[in-house]
Amino acid sequence: MALQDIEVTTLRGERRTFGELTEGKVALVVNVASRCGLAPQYEQLEELQRTFGDDGFTVVGFPSNQFLQELGSSDAIAEYCSATWGVTFPMTEKVKVNGRSAHPLYRELTQTPDAEGKAGRVKWNFEKFLVNPDGRIKRFRPTTLPDAPEIVETIREWTNEAPGAADS
Repeated sequence: MALQDIEVTTLRGERRTFGELTEGKVALVVNVASRCGLAPQYEQLEELQRTFGDDGFTVVGFPSNQFLQELGSSDAIAEYCSATWGVTFPMTEKVKVNGRSAHPLYRELTQTPDAEGKAGRVKWNFEKFLVNPDGRIKRFRPTTLPDAPEIVETIREWTNEAPGAADS
């Protein structure tokens, strides 16, 4: 199944496909957790959204309690992300990112190797997958900051390849 066709449920309970949620944009998919020591990455994720959001890019947050650091309800997650970090990018309901119950999107994404050539399980919260609508994926481990040069350069490259990008 193509990534774009995989069903997701938003934090507000709306069922959509990943393609509908991302609207054909380059997407930075991140498994987030409100009570994680890496939660300050929300600030950088939101900055990427504001910087590149009008250029064919979006961040998509996938809250996960897989590592026991996410709040209990969708309302609590939405309130925390909005009030604490000013998050405006799309978020989904809580998902599992590893194991037999992993969300179908993560079952596909985790087949992608990172820079060292290692695929497989998500290691921790805030692991990042940069997804091009044409199917290309780049994987970045949790300690790679959202504004790291390798992520920003790829966002710029991929959004400039989009149809009509030269016209804007």
